[in-house]
Amino acid sequence: MQWAANAIGDLMGNKYFSNSPMNDPASSNRRPLKTRDARWATALAKTLTKLGVSPNTISVASGGFAALAGVSLWGVGLDQGDWHRRGLLVIAAAGVQMRLLCNMLDGMVAIEGGCRTKSGELFNELPDRISDALVFIGAAYAAPSCRWTLELGWSVAVLSVITAYVRALGVTMGAGQQFLGPMAKPHRMAAVTIACFLGALAPLYISEIIPVALAVIALGCVLTLYRRCRRILMTVQAQ
Repeated sequence: MQWAANAIGDLMGNKYFSNSPMNDPASSNRRPLKTRDARWATALAKTLTKLGVSPNTISVASGGFAALAGVSLWGVGLDQGDWHRRGLLVIAAAGVQMRLLCNMLDGMVAIEGGCRTKSGELFNELPDRISDALVFIGAAYAAPSCRWTLELGWSVAVLSVITAYVRALGVTMGAGQQFLGPMAKPHRMAAVTIACFLGALAPLYISEIIPVALAVIALGCVLTLYRRCRRILMTVQAQ
């Protein structure tokens, strides 16, 4: 796949993308991602731009993949046999990662590709918040034999939305975007992905793996909220 992405990038050249996207003021409000600089990511974003795929469409697609992950996690709790659960967990992990890929590509197509729209902020934020809820609500039903899975899943769904709200609140208060972890969106999705793969490898332990992962994410979200609020207060007071 890497050689294919490189070939596409070489063929398309730099028509749609600048080598210095950070010159754009909008770039300062973006989540810092090393993957964004990977050749395969740049090539894929260029291809989408050339095909005329709008960043808003990509943002909506991210919600679709999150829904796929959430439904798959919900299906894991229906006790359909080990192999069914293994397959659903792999699908859930793939859905989560595709959601993250879309989250990265919509910004790349919008900013580097010069395809920003006036409605872009709405399409960028709203599907993201819905996506968080879909994934964790699905996870809430993935291990019904564990007493606290339901409460943990719904709690994480709420905490993830609040965490994102605090990040956005920093902008309105003049403190800028706060992407501090330890449970920012990429970290939350990484934890879910790892839990899915571990569950697929050891389906007999799903009832332990999923609740533990949700508990870790919940605690991480609380710490993230504290760190972000503290950073916002310090920044505002310094001003």
